[in-house]
Amino acid sequence: MTTPRHDQDFYSWALETARAIRTRRFAGIDWDAIAEELEDMGRSEARALESQLIRLLAHLLKWQYQPRQRQQSENSWRATIRNARREVRDLLRKNPGLQANLQARFLESYPKGVDWAVIETNLPETTFPAECPWTFKQAMDDNFWPEA
Repeated sequence: MTTPRHDQDFYSWALETARAIRTRRFAGIDWDAIAEELEDMGRSEARALESQLIRLLAHLLKWQYQPRQRQQSENSWRATIRNARREVRDLLRKNPGLQANLQARFLESYPKGVDWAVIETNLPETTFPAECPWTFKQAMDDNFWPEA
């Protein structure tokens, strides 16, 4: 059976390539495509971490800057923040290499967190600090709930 090209039928290519590697049939394997897919998988984990950091930051901002709405939805907002923290911890536990430059990744996620908070709160962007007011360690602390 010939292995399909990964850009034409990724699913079949991945299964057939994995089977060929397991049986040590290396002839005909597209090693460049495998390397590319592995790099994409690594970038996917980094994007997942960024996504959770953005979600965490957006909800911490909402928590701090919308105390009245927080009272109406406190359990939901608290659950979202706790879940984002848990997801970040899980990603870092499963991918220790993501620990490198974590504070920088966190700070780079802040503007997107602000964008999300602006959309969900209808508050002007200028309501929120231009620079992230928290460290990664603070934001991840289960006892940290910023006050208005």
